[in-house]
Amino acid sequence: MLQETTVLTIWTYDWVPEGPRGYVRDLRLRWACEEAQLAYEVRSVSFDEREPEHFARQPFGQIPFLEDNGLTLFESGACLLHLGRKSDTLMPRDPAAEAEVLEWTIAALNSIEMVSVPLMVVGRSSEGGQRLAGWLAMRLAQLETVIESREWIAAERFTVADILMADVLRQTKAMTGLPGDYPTLEAYIERVCARPAFGKAHADQLAHFAAGDEARLRKRQ
Repeated sequence: MLQETTVLTIWTYDWVPEGPRGYVRDLRLRWACEEAQLAYEVRSVSFDEREPEHFARQPFGQIPFLEDNGLTLFESGACLLHLGRKSDTLMPRDPAAEAEVLEWTIAALNSIEMVSVPLMVVGRSSEGGQRLAGWLAMRLAQLETVIESREWIAAERFTVADILMADVLRQTKAMTGLPGDYPTLEAYIERVCARPAFGKAHADQLAHFAAGDEARLRKRQ
């Protein structure tokens, strides 16, 4: 049963190339809504043409962005924290536990993804890429040590911090490989992404972009 009748709107692209499908960041918001049983719909902006309305909602012309009863947010981390405030399934209400979720949510973005995304862009063959790979290896080794002593990243249970951290690690593994041997992180990614809510969000995103293929084909005919 859905927790509330207000329908959230998750905005994503109408289409992306095959490579990033299953990794586009609207998946993080879909996943959170599925976990918390928050009613939501998915709407699209053009991948090929960034309209003024898009930039009005997301000043960098990216996705996802979220609408909630007249409130608009962009950046997946901010949107996840907003959703966490709507459901204690995603964010504990105890102040100490909530603070732990907040710090690990930001850590996923600022300590891991900040290194992995530039590595995805430059590749590992260049001198700069090798330095980034070494930096990422250091961060992953430090994270491996943390995860060894816990099942979930924060608050001793599944939260939005796990959605973000597992998705960042999943993307890092897919796009750059994990520069080293991290069995605990590998097991963590598998454990978190084995959740039914992730499976549904992932399948729904693939179906969304497949429908975009069909729409583009019809336009060319």
